[in-house]
Amino acid sequence: MSSIQTTHAPAAAPGHGLPASLILLLAAGAGLSVASLYYVQPMLGVLGADIGASTRAVGFIPTLTLLGYALGILLLAPLGDRFDRRRIVLIKAAALCAALLVAGAAPSIGVLLAASLAIGLAATMAQDLVPAAATLAPDATRGKTVGTVMTGLLLGILLSRVVSGFVAEHFGWRAMFIAAAASIALIGAAAWRGLPRFRPTTHLAYGALLGSLGTLWSRHGTLRRAALAQALLAVGFSAFWSTLAVMLHGAPFHLGSAAAGAFGLAGAAGALAAPLAGRLADRRGPELVTRLGAGLALVSFAAMGLAPLMAPHAQLWLLALAAIGFDLGMQAALIAHQTIVYGIEPGARSRLNAVLFTSMFIGMATGSALGALVLASWGWAGVTALASATATAALAVRLWPRQAT
Repeated sequence: MSSIQTTHAPAAAPGHGLPASLILLLAAGAGLSVASLYYVQPMLGVLGADIGASTRAVGFIPTLTLLGYALGILLLAPLGDRFDRRRIVLIKAAALCAALLVAGAAPSIGVLLAASLAIGLAATMAQDLVPAAATLAPDATRGKTVGTVMTGLLLGILLSRVVSGFVAEHFGWRAMFIAAAASIALIGAAAWRGLPRFRPTTHLAYGALLGSLGTLWSRHGTLRRAALAQALLAVGFSAFWSTLAVMLHGAPFHLGSAAAGAFGLAGAAGALAAPLAGRLADRRGPELVTRLGAGLALVSFAAMGLAPLMAPHAQLWLLALAAIGFDLGMQAALIAHQTIVYGIEPGARSRLNAVLFTSMFIGMATGSALGALVLASWGWAGVTALASATATAALAVRLWPRQAT
């Protein structure tokens, strides 16, 4: 069709990488869109009190956000193979901006829960921008380009908590949602001007696209194993981050949202070291890295069980060190699982990626829900036990003898 142009960025010369401005757009878009999932977590303590909602009800805000993201990856990500990805990005940017504005103006917990689900669905824009980077980049620089965009996505996940904690502390939680909407509007405008059009790679009907996901799942035991292990790690990861603000808001800490958000810096320190896991996977194989990642997450979660034996100040240091450890373990395992999954069927990488990330975010949504319930019933010790148990299960999956696919 005449409206579909080449997928190559016009300024990219043969043998050279993409223009820095385009890479920055892709990285910033991925980071800011996925950050929309996590802004709310450090604000839960102050948000619940302000809107008059119970701890249990507030706990379902991040649950629905992450569940929406998982559903969006499953139901919407395959469309990138069927339609112009640029158009999909622009539509999702508009929808995400609107959902964030609704969340910022929400008069009740019901409206906020509905907006949270919509935020999760539209934030899957990030999962369109990463494949876009892989499609646009020349072969010689594809790995570097995708790595840069993934770094932007990762920083969006981790630094979102720091930003939202500070903004909520000084300007209120509603201001954070409005600022987030403004950032997505800017990304949408930049994408409209700077992102080239993409030629569809398949003419499969929507039902056939979704059906192929099930075929891949049933065909490859390696995919099922990777998805299960990453989902189990995500349960403990999400249980920690979605309940941390509520725990710190109460005795003996009585800390605000800024303090909870500051723990994102500890997580960033751990996760930014995760690219080292990629090099180790190249040299020693990704299987080893998955086991090391799951083992590190297990040790970090279990160490938090020592917190009741310490003074409050020492407990905060322990939590920060544990956040560094399990974030590094989580990201190292994800990098290794991506390496394993992308090698299964190179021609189906987008759909394989959709299966892996859908599983991971189902795990995150489950962790948010279970974390809120466990915190209300058994306190922080229960959250620690939940995270340790799921990390143990993930390690067991990776240690189980490999089955033929």
